[in-house]
Amino acid sequence: MNKWLVAFFTSAALMASPVFATERADIGWEWIEQGAMIVDVRTPQEFADGHLDNAKNYPLSELDKHFANIDKDSQIVLYCRSGNRSGKAFQYLTAQGFTNLHNAGGLVEMQQAK
Repeated sequence: MNKWLVAFFTSAALMASPVFATERADIGWEWIEQGAMIVDVRTPQEFADGHLDNAKNYPLSELDKHFANIDKDSQIVLYCRSGNRSGKAFQYLTAQGFTNLHNAGGLVEMQQAK
């Protein structure tokens, strides 16, 4: 019985993840279509290997420098490789008073959702 429950919950988690990932990427594209600023928080090297059109490369470790003069009500879509660093950027910027942010996940996720 325990093996069956583990298999069931593992399958459910695997099926739920892509739904969430697609949803956050889809919302990211909706915001971009509305004119949101697109921010890639990966390293410059990762950015050079490929990025979304019109994205600005503001690495996670340099957010304070890049966002110093940006209106805190600006609509901003964040992404990275997997959604982890953009999630950290979301938390940091929220703590700094930014109010209109969306973590769209990873680059490949965004590209596949388009």
